[in-house]
Amino acid sequence: MKNKPDLSFWKLWNISFGFFGVQIAYALQSANISRIFATLGADPHSLSYFWILPPLAGIIVQPIIGSASDRTWTRFGRRIPYLFVGSLVAVLVMCLLPNAGSFGMAVGTAMTFGLIALMFLDTSINMAMQPFKMLVGDMVNEKQKGLAYSIQSFLCNAGSLVGYLFPIIFTWIGISNIAEKGTVPNTVIYSFYIGAAILILCVIYTVAKVKEMPPKEYEEFHGITADEKKEKSDIFSLLKHAPKVFWTVGLVQFFSWAAFMYMWTYTNGAIADTVWNTHDTQAAGYQEAGNWVGVLFAVQAIGSVLWAIALPQFKSRKFAYSLSLVLGGIGFISTFFFHDEYMLFISYALIGCAWAAMLAMPFTILTNSISGKNMGAYLGLFNGTICIPQIAAALVGGLLLHIVGGRQISMLVLAGVLLIIGACCVVFIKETIAHQDEKKA
Repeated sequence: MKNKPDLSFWKLWNISFGFFGVQIAYALQSANISRIFATLGADPHSLSYFWILPPLAGIIVQPIIGSASDRTWTRFGRRIPYLFVGSLVAVLVMCLLPNAGSFGMAVGTAMTFGLIALMFLDTSINMAMQPFKMLVGDMVNEKQKGLAYSIQSFLCNAGSLVGYLFPIIFTWIGISNIAEKGTVPNTVIYSFYIGAAILILCVIYTVAKVKEMPPKEYEEFHGITADEKKEKSDIFSLLKHAPKVFWTVGLVQFFSWAAFMYMWTYTNGAIADTVWNTHDTQAAGYQEAGNWVGVLFAVQAIGSVLWAIALPQFKSRKFAYSLSLVLGGIGFISTFFFHDEYMLFISYALIGCAWAAMLAMPFTILTNSISGKNMGAYLGLFNGTICIPQIAAALVGGLLLHIVGGRQISMLVLAGVLLIIGACCVVFIKETIAHQDEKKA
């Protein structure tokens, strides 16, 4: 088997650059979905249910995209066609979703429209996002994968920073941040429009700059034999033969992503309560809190970028992973004690440490442990360790909110506890290298 050559920094950069635009779309979704549906009239105890569709779409779409792209060879590549189509659909839906309350529909109809648009948006974002991780697995050698995923993490957080700040920037330049009952402010609508434009431009850049390996070359670099090419693997057999690290990292992922689901769902209501002292979704204070959520998530992104620079300096990847999750847990729990919007910068900077590790560590550990033949399929299946915890968290979110007395800030404390449990589970991870295991066998 041939060894993949080292790639220049800019080639690694180009492989992931489109991720910047995709992440703007994802940031706009994660920071504004609860705000959009609450503005349309959703009850806070029902908010978590609106978040079920995105991960549900992801858990269905990702394995299909991964498996299909493993067997796709076109003049444009194997992963890039899926990346481009997913981005194009995302752009179209981003122009529709924030207008759910502006088409003169009744409240129930507007929410149904918004839910369908949200499902398509998250499905298309997932379809566009996953190929970037697969491209790194396909084209980058083991020595450079840490750097490649760090670049991806940087672009991810840079895109998040831009997406999170759009609404408050538009407010600063004089665009209205309040709207008629049942409609979304123009600051949010225009943010989605600009995000859609940036997304398609970034993806076009990656499509133009990246040339995937042709089939024969890919097989040589990944040690795929003629017999292996003839083998047919279904999802169940792949799961049966998945390396142990797939499951142990998945356990950590369960607690980590459940925690962040509660952050995305309840931050707006939590800080509207603790900082702006309001529960009225039509109040100016609630919309100000909505803008501030973008600022806090931007602080999280900055903290994540800075921590991502520090992560490679740790000799033990597992220690760095665990420490990052503990810091994030402390950040979530501290939100209960801070009632000043600027003090919350500390909380969300710490949460950014966990986010940095979650973006880079699991995929580096996993792709090192699997062979190239089913790289896309395994990464698609691994997305289940992101989607399933979000679905589970969303299903029980309303019940847990009742248990904690209806205070959304308590859900952020629960998120901190979940991250610390995830940090403890890192001890079960045992890293492996696929080709070394094959030689031993």
